[in-house]
Amino acid sequence: MKKEHILIIRFSALGDVAMAVPVVYSLAMTYPHVRITVLSRGFARPFFDDLAPNVSFMEADIKGEYRGIKGLNALYRRLVAKKPTAVADFHGVLRSTYLRMRFNMERFRVAHINKHRSGKRALTSSSDKRMVQQPTSFDNYAEVLARLGYPVKLQFSSIFGNEGGDLSLLPAAIGKRNEGEQWIGIAPFAAHKGKVYPPEMMERVIDLIEENNPHCRIFLFGRGRDESHTFPEWCARHSHCIFVGNHLDTMRQELVLMSHLDVMVSMDSANMHMASLTGTPVVSIWGATHPYAGFMGWNQSEDNAVQLDLPCRPCSIFGNKPCRRGDFACMNGIKPEQIYDKINRLLSH
Repeated sequence: MKKEHILIIRFSALGDVAMAVPVVYSLAMTYPHVRITVLSRGFARPFFDDLAPNVSFMEADIKGEYRGIKGLNALYRRLVAKKPTAVADFHGVLRSTYLRMRFNMERFRVAHINKHRSGKRALTSSSDKRMVQQPTSFDNYAEVLARLGYPVKLQFSSIFGNEGGDLSLLPAAIGKRNEGEQWIGIAPFAAHKGKVYPPEMMERVIDLIEENNPHCRIFLFGRGRDESHTFPEWCARHSHCIFVGNHLDTMRQELVLMSHLDVMVSMDSANMHMASLTGTPVVSIWGATHPYAGFMGWNQSEDNAVQLDLPCRPCSIFGNKPCRRGDFACMNGIKPEQIYDKINRLLSH
């Protein structure tokens, strides 16, 4: 009898790959006899390397070694050599569709994601908006597995278990936690303006944290151009702030640190999903996007989301559309005190 082997394809983006983790874990726990290979880009390896004994990770450089049709054909040959018995396309883009076609031609069992685009179009419509919760990415991924004959009940708490990651793996500047100290993470940037809370207003949130929580450390997450410009200035003005990128080299280290935070403050971004995978509560800030699109972090409560009820919201699924009003009221209208109140409520638990 041929041993069951499921190939799961999800190339990007970081947050979407992170959302696959609870589903892959649940699959691994429900079917321990099934071998599971996750195919993604190299950045995703820390999510899956130690997830479960029957889960392995395969890296594919789709912009280099496996670029274009020739590269995808080479990748397909490599995948076929692994002898999968089922193929789950969690991505549904041109590259994964092409691979799916090749597998279909050879009569493999194949299923792909339903992204529920019509419901999302109605959610963001300017003329016929329908505020209906869409299936989450977790639901959509699980549906793919069910169609392949592997239904799962989602069961996941943290990639590190209940104890959190090993702090001894972090540099001394971060690794020691003083008794009574509160650790707060802030990830204030995102890929698109519609998902970014104004930095000057976020700095006011930091003021409120420091004024009301003298025994705290505030860890600033992110490694982009905006972070590199803004974080050193914040650290110079706020003694409680630490620029994580100056001390940690890898995403795995960042995940370890996140697992020990009391709360993470994040946009609708990858850092929300990373913190969610470590079991850390997240105060998430939503502007152009909305939790109803199905991208809330794993096991996060919408009660901890900060958002304004505006008739134009949401205007975008990914936050990449121009503001219809031109003033980004969805973000500019959120008071720093609203964010701090959510933070304080979680710190007080």
